[in-house]
Amino acid sequence: MLFQHVAIAGLAHVDAPRRLSSDEINARLKPTLDRLNIKVDVLQDIAGIHARRLWDGEVQASDAATLAGVKALADAGIEPSRVGLLVNTSVSRDFLEPSTASIVSGNLGLGDECQNFDVANACLAFLNGMDIASRMIERGEIEYALVVDGETANLAYDKTMERLMHPDVTEEQFRNELATLTLGCGAAAMVLARAELAPGAPRYRGGVTRAATQWNGLCRGNLDQMVTDTRMLLIEGLKLAQKTFIAAKIALGWVVEEMDEFVIHQVSKAHTAAFIKAFGIDPKKVMTIFGEHGNIGPASVPIVLSKLREMGRLKKGDRVALLGIGSGLNCSMAEVVW
Repeated sequence: MLFQHVAIAGLAHVDAPRRLSSDEINARLKPTLDRLNIKVDVLQDIAGIHARRLWDGEVQASDAATLAGVKALADAGIEPSRVGLLVNTSVSRDFLEPSTASIVSGNLGLGDECQNFDVANACLAFLNGMDIASRMIERGEIEYALVVDGETANLAYDKTMERLMHPDVTEEQFRNELATLTLGCGAAAMVLARAELAPGAPRYRGGVTRAATQWNGLCRGNLDQMVTDTRMLLIEGLKLAQKTFIAAKIALGWVVEEMDEFVIHQVSKAHTAAFIKAFGIDPKKVMTIFGEHGNIGPASVPIVLSKLREMGRLKKGDRVALLGIGSGLNCSMAEVVW
């Protein structure tokens, strides 16, 4: 779906405050690493993740999403009463019910005519949320939409460390759960608007999506545990990404050399290097945050976009490619014209 009337009126991110280094994790896991004779530092040397951020205290997904939502609304300069749709896209959630979106909506004081719901699609959900909101804006159903994401990995860390430090853990169990320790906490939010209401704001052109759901078993997670076949996830994920990239080139007229920035979902050093090589992307056009923030799930793409703006790397007219992929497998690629 391509859009003619959708703009990004507000954008914000929130970094979790507590830094947890991979050295600290490796030190705690040393008895297990020694017993299993694992000498490779997978977290740092393979994944390239030297640290990640965690929340202090009891922070719920709705708390994190609310913080980002407040910042995005302020950035857009609109009152909460003008928002016609709230989409929460967090993998993390407060409860099975009610929706985390309803809690965020209550926290922000959105109006009673504002639709609100969760969209769950692993690390792809924020891009899905942007697409859903943009369709409603394009059709004239609403003027403003707020897409939020708040990720809380603290519980997953605590429980995974307990399991991996157990004296009976096997090498297979250890490797299957190690990817959990690449996760990070953070939050992001975006206000999408009818373009006429936000003159001069970046335009969201839309994008394409492809699926390879026969591989839905490669990464499965709950709030306290994630089991991942990292090797096959990279192989099949890259195949799907290549198919999606071809579709994006056709639909959006992409020529790799003409794009100004590539915002790639932040998984690891190996994943990013594979994407850059496969698509012939100039590494200078790919900002990475996984080294210090880990994989923040669906929040990672909007966080990087927000940080690029904060750094002053985005100028008027820049074409920015958003590349997201999520367990399932699903892949979306979209474009923002700054």
